[in-house]
Amino acid sequence: MLAAIAAANDGHQSSYGNDAYTARLQQVVQGHFGDRAEAFPMFNGTGANVTALQSVLPRWGAVVCAKTAHINVDEGGAPEKVGGLKLYAVPTPDGKLTPDLLDVEAFGFDDEHRAQPLAVSITQSTELGTLYTPAEITSLAAHAHDLGMIVHLDGARLSNAAAALGEPFAAFTTDAGVDLLTLGGTKNGALGAEAIVALDPDKAEGLRFLRKTNMQLASKMRFLSAQLIALYEGDLWLRNAGHANAMAARLRSSLEGVPGSSSPSRRRRTACSCGYPPGSPTRCASSSSSTTGTAPPARCALDVFLRHRRRRRGRLRRPDPPNLWWVMGTVPITVQPARLPGRLQNDGERTAQARSPMPRQRAASSSRERIGTVLTTAQKSV
Repeated sequence: MLAAIAAANDGHQSSYGNDAYTARLQQVVQGHFGDRAEAFPMFNGTGANVTALQSVLPRWGAVVCAKTAHINVDEGGAPEKVGGLKLYAVPTPDGKLTPDLLDVEAFGFDDEHRAQPLAVSITQSTELGTLYTPAEITSLAAHAHDLGMIVHLDGARLSNAAAALGEPFAAFTTDAGVDLLTLGGTKNGALGAEAIVALDPDKAEGLRFLRKTNMQLASKMRFLSAQLIALYEGDLWLRNAGHANAMAARLRSSLEGVPGSSSPSRRRRTACSCGYPPGSPTRCASSSSSTTGTAPPARCALDVFLRHRRRRRGRLRRPDPPNLWWVMGTVPITVQPARLPGRLQNDGERTAQARSPMPRQRAASSSRERIGTVLTTAQKSV
């Protein structure tokens, strides 16, 4: 990957995608998804999802997705705030939509009082690590098209799905009726590169303009394209995804013996997902002490740690240093700051500072103490 980036830094190339690397990327993508496929390199997955959905929907359009979908729970409200898209989130047992579940929100197409459900977004593999089979996507896409809806697929982990299913990308995308997808790179070895792939370019005519509007148009696009070429031109994507799947299975098998840990069925999974049982102690920003109840699901032990870091600025309640405490499954973990990464240890120091008086308050307090000392001394002198 680094060699590909370094090689792209040689010689003269035109900007904004008019370079040899981006042209080559089009050929690579068409080799995987068909001759009509068109790739639009992007900086990140959230930007790719929002831009892709905007390109196929009118201003009054809405998107039906699973309640656990990344666009619903992990993109900071970007589809609504940036894209202006209403999301209809449907609860699912395994993170997967079906034709029947789609019908839960796919109604009211002639009701001007309701945002029109004109697209459905699925994730492959899902946020819970489960997989759609090609037949399941075909059935869902056919039903969506019968309703006049566009089918979008979030493919941040598309390589993991292909490796687990033993199927080429086209088998569960182009051939299954998907209209456009986001092709992941970062989660499979790229330093920072994703792409929107329009499988039916006629349904996404605005992509070229929306990419710029949404601040996703790279001036030196060759560096994004070079990463995706390195990943998808050969079998690097498959080797990386196969290894990641094997490590997820290994982690899952190791967690099976942890008391209180649970996860969905083994069937068709590419990621480890564990959950808290009812009655687990939890801590959250809204509670002043440990509470008992059902804690939110954690994808895996590593995910708990990463989420802890992301929420370090007050959203996850912690006691003062020297110890940091949180719950992993039902096992309390205590970590000494000396063993923490520098960044997290600094966060602990900042937390201690945040709970002490602000600098201005400390200065004022010191001033009052000095004034009091002076007055006391003066009184004694009198």
